[in-house]
Amino acid sequence: MNISTAPAPAAPTPPSAGESLGITQTGPVLRVQLNAAFQDDTLSAAVLDQLTAVLDSLHDRPDIRVLVLASQGDDFCLGADRREFEEALATDPTIGSLRRIADKAHRLCQALENTHAVTIARLHGKVVGAGLALAAHCDLRAGSDTAQFRMPEVGIGLAPAWGGAMGRLIWEAGAARIRELMLTCDAFDATTAHQLGLLHKVAPLEQLDDIVNAWTKPLARRSPEALVLTKRMLTAYAQAARTGDLALLDSHLLTTQLTRRRARD
Repeated sequence: MNISTAPAPAAPTPPSAGESLGITQTGPVLRVQLNAAFQDDTLSAAVLDQLTAVLDSLHDRPDIRVLVLASQGDDFCLGADRREFEEALATDPTIGSLRRIADKAHRLCQALENTHAVTIARLHGKVVGAGLALAAHCDLRAGSDTAQFRMPEVGIGLAPAWGGAMGRLIWEAGAARIRELMLTCDAFDATTAHQLGLLHKVAPLEQLDDIVNAWTKPLARRSPEALVLTKRMLTAYAQAARTGDLALLDSHLLTTQLTRRRARD
């Protein structure tokens, strides 16, 4: 893990999260970067564990008010690690290993949605599949004007079940357009993502950090109690609107689909 800390932080950084993440704290703002080792832009089980550990550590860190999720790679995220799914199926015919990976994704998305910190996704390059699901569970999302988005799952023979994201995406962007993009697997650009509400702000890549900082600075000055209560209320209303959400079943759905696909192959 690459850890750098700005001068005079409010508190020590969270426990070590592994080599895949870079973590920087500046006062009440924690920045977490995927692909800190510049090796892989996918979400492996190890990365899921590391991200969940960071979010779990925030339960004891009320001083952290904002979490910024970004990536040091060429792309924000190219999706789930499909090779890992195939290896899990090959080595564990009981599919228990595969189900555990799918469960990790669901727990991560729930932790991201429910943490007390205001979460910001800084998106650039390609934002694909599970990467888009991860970003959708953040409170605020800013993207570069060259970012490209895609939900490719149907095109590879799967339903978009990673992390229970379908309900969240529909809540954020609307059923009609999400239905179109999931069924067609069409790529879409930052302008379209902004129109859908999947991005709140769009800027040239070199100005993207300015957009994120324009959010973090006032948020860091807000009353912690007001921030936490407002986020809890927003999350409660969103979850109440998704009372028919089948996200809890998605890890098992994904496991079943992958198993059947392998059997056909």
